[in-house]
Formats: sequence, structure tokens, C-alpha cells
Amino acid sequence: MNRSFVGLLIIMIQDILIAMLWSISPFGEAKVGIPYGMFHGVNIYVVFLVCFFANVLVFPLMIFFLDKINIYLLKWNFYKKGALYVARKAKVGSGEKIKKYGFWGLIIFVMLPFPGTGVYAGSIASYLFKIDRSKAFMANTIGIFFSSVIVWVMTLLAMKNLT
Repeated sequence: MNRSFVGLLIIMIQDILIAMLWSISPFGEAKVGIPYGMFHGVNIYVVFLVCFFANVLVFPLMIFFLDKINIYLLKWNFYKKGALYVARKAKVGSGEKIKKYGFWGLIIFVMLPFPGTGVYAGSIASYLFKIDRSKAFMANTIGIFFSSVIVWVMTLLAMKNLT
């Protein structure tokens, strides 16, 4: 095997992993992972699928965290203050929409590719408002899909304008 091919393959795998990590990260989600991967030359379909599925993984991870780990961490005052701040922000930012529109409101909230929206906030909101887990997972997944499509298309358009 050609050494340059192996080097390129390693760089491509590294870029896919970084895009995937951005998609799991609360600092970016797929909103950052998709553009990162695309601007680093990863196949546009591969990057969409990898980032979308990585972002979908956040919901079960967050629910596990909120159900199992959060309870123990709330005993520490500095964590409790931060958790209450995040809970208030989630209720204020999404509360009325989700209360009024339920499942559809959660989809729209997660779908909007803006800071403060997405699956992390959607998971917290569905936990706080005690939305049925299977419905919340479906709403978050649909919202992530549409958000990913929006970001993917906008990134494609931006890349066409740059070339």
C-alpha cells in the first residue's frame, strides 16, 4: 500500500472522528461537526450520517446522566447552582413552546440551528417537563435530522460560493 494513501486515510479518519466528537459535544453538536467535516474534505454524505448519528447518541447519554448521575452531583452546592441555572434557561427558552405544542414544539426547538437549542437543551427540557421518553427521543431525533439537513445544505452552499 502506498504510504501517501495510508497517510491520507489516517487524516480522513481523524477528521471524521473530530467531526463526530464535535457532534457529541455540547459546544457544537452537528451544527459544528458537519461544517468541520465538510470543510476538511470528508465525503459530504459520510459526514452527514456520522454527525447525525453521533448527535442522536446525545439524548440517551443525557437521559442516563440526568436519571443516574445528576442525583448524586446535586449534593454539591457549586453543581446545584449550575444545574438550577441551566434548568431555568431551558424552561424559559423552550418552556412555553413545548408546553403549548408538545411533541411538535420539541421538534422545532431542537431543529433550530441556533446556540442554546439542540439535543442537549431538548433532552433537559423533555426531562424537566416529564415528556414520555420514547416520544422525546423521537422528537429529538427528528429535530436533529432537520437541523442537520439545514446545516448541511447551508454548508454546501457556502462551499460552492467559496470555490
